[in-house]
Amino acid sequence: MHMTQRILAGLAISSLALGATVAAAQAREEAKVLIATEVLQELRSQSDQQIPSSLMQRAYGVVVVPNVTKAAFVFGGRFGSGVLSARDSQGKFSNPVFISLGGGSVGWQIGVQETDIVLVFTTPGGIENIKKGKLTLGAGASVAAGPVGRQGEAAVGTDAEVYAYSRARGLFAGVALDGTVITVSDSSNERVYGKSDVTAAEIIGGTVTTQSENIRKFVAAVTASADNTPVPVKMYKSATPGTSEPATPPPPAKTDAPAQTFPVE
Repeated sequence: MHMTQRILAGLAISSLALGATVAAAQAREEAKVLIATEVLQELRSQSDQQIPSSLMQRAYGVVVVPNVTKAAFVFGGRFGSGVLSARDSQGKFSNPVFISLGGGSVGWQIGVQETDIVLVFTTPGGIENIKKGKLTLGAGASVAAGPVGRQGEAAVGTDAEVYAYSRARGLFAGVALDGTVITVSDSSNERVYGKSDVTAAEIIGGTVTTQSENIRKFVAAVTASADNTPVPVKMYKSATPGTSEPATPPPPAKTDAPAQTFPVE
């Protein structure tokens, strides 16, 4: 009898400990989304050192990885975890897919630094690779250090599929991220969306949802950063492998300004 009670007590304690561990993990994911939202809000508040609006307007997806740790001692590395929001079939930004970012470098360097990383995807190709579980920047999608500020509008071309930015001391700057690997964090997505084996495609497609207020605010921040410019469904057509049919270009940035009239003196 005493042995049975001990077993039941042990199971109860284990269950409580497991529940506390899951709750703590979910809290960490919520905090990550909250910080990513703050990064996007600060991005919009900087008129002279912000990501060009024309680039954000034609974004197919935006990755925000706050507090990326860059450590180096001869052999360096960059590691962090964050979120991806991508356009759905209606051109609206989706709930976030939790991802991890990692990359290495070699050189005579030393030190530890934390920074925020923002990636702007201008074609659907990179997003499709992430849906499959993994994307290597520079190999699976061309990446370039993104231009910043008002003069950066003219520097935004269509050559790169991904524009990369880092933020330190409140200022955004372009950064080289060739070789950086983005992978889907299955465990984080399962915890947040409450579905085992949930996929990135299901989250982006809206098959699974969540009532999290922090996630709602994050999606609103992404939408506001891109000025809520929807990408038409037909824009999701990419080049067909083995054919000469070109990929559909990204939507042009909005340039029309409202007409103004002035009274005659």
